[in-house]
Formats: sequence, C-alpha cells, structure tokens
Amino acid sequence: MLTDRQLLLLQLIIDDFIETAHPVGSRALSKKDKIPYSAATIRNEMADLEELGFLEKTHSSSGRVPSEKGYRYYVDHLVSPISNPEGIKFINDIMKDGFFEFEQIVQMSAEVLSELTNYTSIILGPELNSTKLKQIQIIPLTSHTAVAILVTDTGHVEHRSFSIPDVIQPSVIEKMVNILNDRLQGVPIVQLEEVFHKEITNLMKKYIQDFDKSYEYLKSIFTQEHPVKIYVGGKSNILLQPEFNDVNKIRAFYAMMDNENEIANLLKNSKHGIEVTIGNENEFEAIKDFSLITASYQLGKGQLGTIALIGPTRMEYKKVISLLSSLSKEMSEALYKWYKSYK
Repeated sequence: MLTDRQLLLLQLIIDDFIETAHPVGSRALSKKDKIPYSAATIRNEMADLEELGFLEKTHSSSGRVPSEKGYRYYVDHLVSPISNPEGIKFINDIMKDGFFEFEQIVQMSAEVLSELTNYTSIILGPELNSTKLKQIQIIPLTSHTAVAILVTDTGHVEHRSFSIPDVIQPSVIEKMVNILNDRLQGVPIVQLEEVFHKEITNLMKKYIQDFDKSYEYLKSIFTQEHPVKIYVGGKSNILLQPEFNDVNKIRAFYAMMDNENEIANLLKNSKHGIEVTIGNENEFEAIKDFSLITASYQLGKGQLGTIALIGPTRMEYKKVISLLSSLSKEMSEALYKWYKSYK
C-alpha cells in the first residue's frame, strides 16, 4: 500500500516523464509548486518506489523513469478522465458535410483520431458473422470476365472479379441476379457459400438453361475469403516518438501493421469499455514496447467494432482514455443514425 506522499510523487513523476520523455530527478521534483518536500526526502521516497517496482533507474541519468508496473498502477488508480476532450464531435461534422459510405466515415475517423493524439489509430469494422448481404449486382466487364458487387447491411461495398463462360448471356446474368437478390438478401456474409450451394443451385437449374456450365464460375463469388475490415490512421506517427529509434523495433511494428489478419487477431478479443494493455502485457512481440488502448463501438443491431490507439508506454493516458471513451459513444450514436437512414 503506497502512502499519500508516494502516490503524489509517483503521479508527478509519470506525468512529467510522459510530457518530456526525460528521466525525472529528485531535485527537479523538489522545485515544483505541488511538492512541499525536500530533495533528500524525495530521493528516499523515489528509492522506495524503485524497490517496490514502480520506478526504474536509467544508466545514463540519476533520474528515474516509470516501470510497466508503475504505468499499470497509474492507469488503474491515478488517471482521472478529462471532461469534454477536444475533437469528439468530428463524426457528426463529417456527416453534415454530405453523404458518405461507412468506409469513408470510419477511415476519416481513424485519420482524425491519429491527428488528435499523434499515435497510430486502428478501427476494426464489425465482425463478419453479424454482417448481412443487402444487395448483389453482377456487371460484365468483357466477354469472359465480370465483377460482382456485394453491398452489406453495414454499407460495406465489396468488388469480386470472376470469369464467365461463353454460354452466359446478359439476359441470363440478369435472371441470376434477380434470383440471388431474392434468396440471399439478409443472409450473413459468412453463410453465403453454404446457402448458395444448398438452396440456390437447384433453383437456378430450374430457371436457367445449362446452369451447370456456369455453376463453378458463379460459385467463386461466394467462396472468396472475407477479411475483416481494418482502417488505419497515422501509421508513421510512431516515428515521432523518441523511444523508437531502434530500426528492428520499427521494422517489426510495420510488419505487423501490414498484416491485416494479425491486426484483427490483436483487436478482435477486446472487451466492452476501455481496455489498456501496457508493454509486456501485449500478446504480440512486435508491440511489447508499446501501449494499446481499445474501446468498442456499435453499429446497428448489436454489431460491434473496435477503436484502438497504439503508442509508447509513455502515452498520454488521461487524454487518450477520455478521447476513446467519448469517441466510442459518438461513433455509436452517429453510425446508428447513418445505419437507420441507410436501411
């Protein structure tokens, strides 16, 4: 159990290090207005905090820096969210400017969030198992190729190119599209392949001559992988942080950020509310020197996505936690209005 004096010193040391990225010494602390203690008293308390594992001593300075344990205690017990953080009304402002697709709204949100924090922002779209097909179109491109356009109930638009045999005429394609829209509307994206195989093929055979010749081509529309949508803002912001001058750390971070499946796995198990993981608490080796803060947002009927910020363990926790908390609420409200109007 920390004393009141230790709590005050720990908070001031972490606040100072977050702001300056420089180790904090007892003499500098003794000059602060909030500190009524002598440099010697502060030095003794800092030694005790180090012994308890909340602070670490650097090799290049007599000052101390927070340890991961210190940051964890700080986040859990000493951070008071800032009321009305700046910039939390930008989604409504974006939507007032005109009509946007879901992707545009979320991508702009990710970019603005990274600008507000100078960290890397990631927004994970709603899980596919709750995303349903709203409409499908098939547009011939050449005599042997076509593109299928799938629109989901979340407003996501996906284009899938495929080959077509000579036997398929424009009138046949139109008939196929009508059957597909009639039977697949409202079907979860992850179930399209199964429903197409079990229910649609027999129906197609009744109404479309020589359907067997086009089955394999049409099936490819529904057998493609369905990656989770990832929206990233400020990926290069990590280069602005003084603690990341190690080329190997940067290389590992960029390799992870270029792997959408890895990012999805990183975020998909995020819990409701704000969740903070610090340094070695992170599962992935590439961000063992980072802090990750996540919050969930809602789109439509219980469809959940995730907002995340990645930055140094010396992160502005007060600002970021407040911003993400407000942003998740605003995104849920604004996207629900968009979802209702889109439906």
